[in-house]
Amino acid sequence: MKTVLVIGGGVTGLSAMYELHKWKKANQSDVRLILTEASSDLGGKIRTVNEHGFLMEAGADSIVTRKAKMMSFIEELGLENEIVYNASGRSFIYTDGEIKPIPSDAVFGIPASIESLAKSTLISAEGKVEALKDLYTKNETFTKNDSIGEFLEYFLGKEIVQKQIAPVLSGVYSGKLSDLTIASTLPYVFDYKEEYGSIMKGFEANKKKFQSGGGQKFISFRNGLGVLIDAFEQKIEQAEILKGMEAKKIEKANNRYQVTFSNQEIIEADHIVLAIPHSAAENLIDDEAIKREFSTLENSSLISVYVGFDVPDHVLPEDGTGFIAADDHELTCNACTWTSRKWGHTSENGNLLVRLFYKSVHPAFDSLKDLNEEELLQVALEDIRKSLQIDAVPVSSLVTNWSDQMPNYLITHRQSVEALEKNLEAAYPGIALAGCSYYGVGIPDCIENGEKTAKTIIECM
Repeated sequence: MKTVLVIGGGVTGLSAMYELHKWKKANQSDVRLILTEASSDLGGKIRTVNEHGFLMEAGADSIVTRKAKMMSFIEELGLENEIVYNASGRSFIYTDGEIKPIPSDAVFGIPASIESLAKSTLISAEGKVEALKDLYTKNETFTKNDSIGEFLEYFLGKEIVQKQIAPVLSGVYSGKLSDLTIASTLPYVFDYKEEYGSIMKGFEANKKKFQSGGGQKFISFRNGLGVLIDAFEQKIEQAEILKGMEAKKIEKANNRYQVTFSNQEIIEADHIVLAIPHSAAENLIDDEAIKREFSTLENSSLISVYVGFDVPDHVLPEDGTGFIAADDHELTCNACTWTSRKWGHTSENGNLLVRLFYKSVHPAFDSLKDLNEEELLQVALEDIRKSLQIDAVPVSSLVTNWSDQMPNYLITHRQSVEALEKNLEAAYPGIALAGCSYYGVGIPDCIENGEKTAKTIIECM
């Protein structure tokens, strides 16, 4: 009897196990399926907390509607009736001591029309004229493996990238735009430039792709994203789920693999899925060549602070859902989501709930990373006072510190992953990588990657 071991109970590992479990049931196979998780709970960076009438997500808070509709996992898990959509509203950028709206007809801050560019209050007249070179400048040197920051600056100009686009993209991807590739962020901007001769014209022609459900671009669930994790767990009843089991070492043993865990238990497996962060995976295999490839992958850090107040949500601009900070010196946070405004289900009584994000790209982050939760809450309250002019005592808060746990897709990321895959296949056949450390950070990306990894293993059965 063969054994497949999935190490890591985040959404990628659960997706992989779910796909393996479907195959096992459909084929009445006697394959042994085991999923191990180091912590006492499944979910990885997905965790929902209910407190004092507020619903807060310790990690990811939503799923891109467009990607979810292209996949079947919500229907298969029976979650169709649990779906909630984000409230439509404007996003702002905090700059020059005030919040200014991001043009509504823009995608990740990139104008989707000449009109959108003209109406922006975030850039100067000179910056707008500079952005027009996108309409007549041809791409003769860039490929998808080049820097997204350099690509956008070359065709749209430095001012609009720095003041309108970079703040938005940095809210989605960790790291400086100059260090991130087109392929790992927005590959379609390259395609638009090639096909339409203009990035802006490309977005204008494909506007409907980015306007699914009107302003409803994201989905969550009535009781939080934690229900997604619960649904996966309930569906894989014929798999063994072992929590509180941290993998410590993988060794070859008679054409199989022996995995030693922190409790000294040993599990033998024919196939292993490493659905854990690369920083954890690299310590499992004693192979210098593989360790060397792992070491080329990098992480960044993120601190998230939720703050709930006993004040009505409508104290904020009625058409807004949050802001991004454009200038490093004005606020300590990188962004602030007005959670109760964006997600009505998160505030039982309609009171104000906001979430502030602090990223390692901010110059002030070094002074934050060693602070305790109370100290971080005070930093968040000061940012709220400056940006939103709200000076109230919080009734609820949740601080999450993801230090060195956020994947950072540098220019060399793709080559590093390919080299790692090649070395693993040659020296450790049957061991597969999976998860956001390598293949994409969004929940649909992780689910798709888990499914794809499982199907590769199934082909070998």
